[in-house]
Amino acid sequence: MDLRKLKTLIDLVSESNVSELEITEAEGKVRIVKGAGPVTHQAPVAGAAASAITHSAAPIAVSPPQEPAGHVVKAPMVGTFYRSASPGAKPFVEIGSQVKVGDTVCIIEAMKILNEIETDQAGTVVQILCENGQAVEYGQPLFVVE
Repeated sequence: MDLRKLKTLIDLVSESNVSELEITEAEGKVRIVKGAGPVTHQAPVAGAAASAITHSAAPIAVSPPQEPAGHVVKAPMVGTFYRSASPGAKPFVEIGSQVKVGDTVCIIEAMKILNEIETDQAGTVVQILCENGQAVEYGQPLFVVE
């Protein structure tokens, strides 16, 4: 594998959410791990001799995500985020909407079940942190209410 291709792969891993990438080709195997020490390129074993080329990768500085100011409504489960009850329907809330405790702010679909997500604080919706149809993780911030 030539150095340009290797550099391109390192750049792709460093700019993505992928933490590890391994590629095997006829001329060898490459494993790139984000945040790890050196990245190695191994040539295939020919008889009893094998060679390895080591390239030093610059450490990738990843700052922890900033918690938005205000009260954050987080996803209570993994699923798909929807702002409205059905396609084309009016969203439950918009930026600037006033909400009370228990108001439905979105739906998270998990295993073909639509789960209404309610706010646990009264206030004004100041940020919507997810896109309609986006996959969300447990604990992921969805809205900011002040």
